[in-house]
Amino acid sequence: MAIRSLKIWKGLLLQLLAFCFLAHYVSAETRHYHFHIRLKNITRLCHTKPLITVNGQYPGPAIIAREGDRVVVTVTNHVKDNVTIHWHGIRQIRSAWADGPAYVTQCPIQTGQSYIYNFTITGQRGTLWWHAHISWLRASLYGPIIIHPKKHATYPFPKPHQELPILFGEWWNADTENVINEAMQNGGGPNVSDAYTINGLPGPFYNCSTKDTFKLKVIPGRTYLLRIINAALNDELFFAIANHTVTVVEIDALYVKPFQTKAILISPGQTTNVLLKAKSTPPPLNARFLMAARPYVTGSGTFDNSTTAGILEYAQVSISNSSSPALIFKPTLPALNDTSFATKFSQKLRSLATPQFPAAVPQSVDKHFLFTVGLGLNPCPKGQKCQGPNGTKFAASMNNISFILPSTALLQAHYFGKSKEVYKLNFPDNPPFTFNYTGTPPNNTRTLNDTRLKVVPFNATIQVVLQDTSLVGPESHPLHLHGYDFFVVGQGTGNYNPRADPKRFNLLDPPQRNTVGVPSGGWVAIRFRADNPGVWFMHCHLEVHTSWGLKMAWVVPDGNAPNQSLPPPPSDLPAC
Repeated sequence: MAIRSLKIWKGLLLQLLAFCFLAHYVSAETRHYHFHIRLKNITRLCHTKPLITVNGQYPGPAIIAREGDRVVVTVTNHVKDNVTIHWHGIRQIRSAWADGPAYVTQCPIQTGQSYIYNFTITGQRGTLWWHAHISWLRASLYGPIIIHPKKHATYPFPKPHQELPILFGEWWNADTENVINEAMQNGGGPNVSDAYTINGLPGPFYNCSTKDTFKLKVIPGRTYLLRIINAALNDELFFAIANHTVTVVEIDALYVKPFQTKAILISPGQTTNVLLKAKSTPPPLNARFLMAARPYVTGSGTFDNSTTAGILEYAQVSISNSSSPALIFKPTLPALNDTSFATKFSQKLRSLATPQFPAAVPQSVDKHFLFTVGLGLNPCPKGQKCQGPNGTKFAASMNNISFILPSTALLQAHYFGKSKEVYKLNFPDNPPFTFNYTGTPPNNTRTLNDTRLKVVPFNATIQVVLQDTSLVGPESHPLHLHGYDFFVVGQGTGNYNPRADPKRFNLLDPPQRNTVGVPSGGWVAIRFRADNPGVWFMHCHLEVHTSWGLKMAWVVPDGNAPNQSLPPPPSDLPAC
C-alpha cells in the first residue's frame, strides 16, 4: 500500500512539474513586428529634410513584450544606405546572429533586402531600446523596447497609473552621414547637433520650435512610470522636472534599490525608469512645469550647449478655463561640468538584491584585464590637410588599439573557422606601455589601427578595469557591452590601484547594467560571467568616439553542454 501511494505521489509530482513547464511556455508569446526602413520628410526648427525612419515614424515604434516572450522582427530596407538594427541590452542568449552591429554579428541589410531578427527575452524586464548600428544612422533610427514582467508577476514597487517612454535624441539640420563622413575625412571633430529632443521634439527653447514640444498631462495624486532612454549620439544628459522629485527604480532593465532625486544623469545607451508622483494638491490652473535636459560636459571639444524641454501640466489645466498667462516653472539642473553630482548619483545606484531579484556578483575572478580608454592623435596622411590639434587627425582607442571593422562579419569568421583571414586574437590584456594615465600625457599620442579580439573561456568570470586617459584630455566614456549585463563593482578618480582599490569593491549589491560611464580622469571596474557564446562588441556609446576607433570585441567559445553552443546562422543572414 505504501509503495502504491508513493507511486501515486510521484505521478502527481511529475504531472505538476509538466504542468508548470507547459504553463511557462503557454504564458510566453511570440511578438511579430515588421520594420520598413523608409525616407520620410520631417520638419524641425523650420528645416525640412528626408529622414531615415522605421515605418515613417520618428522616433520609431515601440517593441512591447513580456519577460520570456519571443520577438520576431522583419527588417526590410527601402533606402540606399546599408542598415542593421541592434536590440540594445537584450542578452541574446545563444542568439548572437540577432544582435545587430554591422560587421560584428552580421553584414548589413542592403537596399531591397530583408532580414528577420529572432530572439527570446530571457530573465529581463524593464526598459531597453533598439537602434541602427551602422555609421550614424541611429540619429533617427531608434525606439523603445518595453518589457513587462511575466503574466501575474508584479513590480517590486507600487503599480503606476500610467507608463510612458521619454526618449532623448539629437537633431541635425544637416545630413548626419555627411557630418561624420566630413569629419572622418578632415580628421577634426564633427559639427555638433542643432538641438536635443524629447520624443523627437526640440521644445520651446529653440527658434521655430514652440509647437514642437512634448507635453505630459498628469492627474493630481497619481503615480507615473517614466521609461527614460538616452538615444543622443554624443552627449550625456542631466534631466529634471521643475518642482518635482522622482524615484529611481530601475536602470538598463534591472531593478535597483529605490531612491529619490531631483535630477538624474543618463549617458548615451543607458535607460532609467523613474516614478513620478504628481502633486496631491492641484497647482494653479495656469501652472506649467518644464521637464528639461541639457549636457553633462567633461571633454575639451565643442558640444551642443543647449537645452531641450517638454511641459508637464495637470489634467484640470487648459487654456480655455484660465485667462491668466501661463505660469512657467523651470527646473534647476546641475551645472554643465558638475562632476560631483555625477559621482554622487552613480554611487546611489545599488542592485535590488532580494531573493526574487538576486545580485549574482562573481566573488572570484578567473581573468583580469585593464583597458585604457581615451582619445589619441595620429599624423595627417601625406597630401592631406587635417583639422585636428596641430594639424593631426583625431583617433580613439582601447589599450592603444583603434579598432578597424573588417569587410565581413566577425561572428561568421569565428563560426566558420576563418578568423585568421579576418582578425587577430592578440588584443592586449593590459596597456602596451605604462604611464601616468590621468596625469601629464606622454609625447607620443599615436594609436595603432588594427582588428584585434580577445578570447575568454566559456563560463569564466571576467573583471575589466576601464581606465580613462588624459592623452588628449580626460573625458567620460559610456562603455557598452553587447550580449551581457555586468556588475559595476567599483569606481574612483585618478589611476586604478590594483592593491588598494579592490578592497573597497562592492560585491554585495553593486548596480548591474549594460552601459557604464567611465569617470572623467578616473576608472570603473566591472565583472561578468562569460556564459553566452558568440562574438560580442564593446565600445564607447559616444558615436564620434566609436567612429574614431574606441571599440573592441570579445570571443566567447561554445561550452561543453548542448545548450551552451551557438546555433548555425539563419538562412537569411545578409551577405557582404
